[in-house]
Amino acid sequence: MTSLHTAARAGAVIGAVGSVALTLYAGRNNDLPFLMVLMGGWVFAPFFGFALASRFSGRWSPVTRAALDVVILIITVAALAIYTRDLVTAPHTKGAFVYVAVPTVSWLLLLAVAAAGFLSARRAGGPS
Repeated sequence: MTSLHTAARAGAVIGAVGSVALTLYAGRNNDLPFLMVLMGGWVFAPFFGFALASRFSGRWSPVTRAALDVVILIITVAALAIYTRDLVTAPHTKGAFVYVAVPTVSWLLLLAVAAAGFLSARRAGGPS
């Protein structure tokens, strides 16, 4: 296991815990607890997606595995920065936009890298 992969795994855990905590804190005055559970799950999902992709990346090219690790580190830093910025700015009307948009963009980035990984595994002659 490389140091980049170790950093990505640690970053994913920190990103998941931090993102869910910031989401729940942002919705602390919400009277809909089930909605907060759903939002927490949605914010957590890209980090779980990284764990799944990492699990199946054994046959991917080293470059594609490294790209997956870099993407999760970028997602972690960006998500925590965006969610923190959302909390420290004055109240606004955009509501939960960032808590929907950031996981959506994160999933798109992860899926792009995963697709490249599965294609690289196919070219190498084995299933992913």
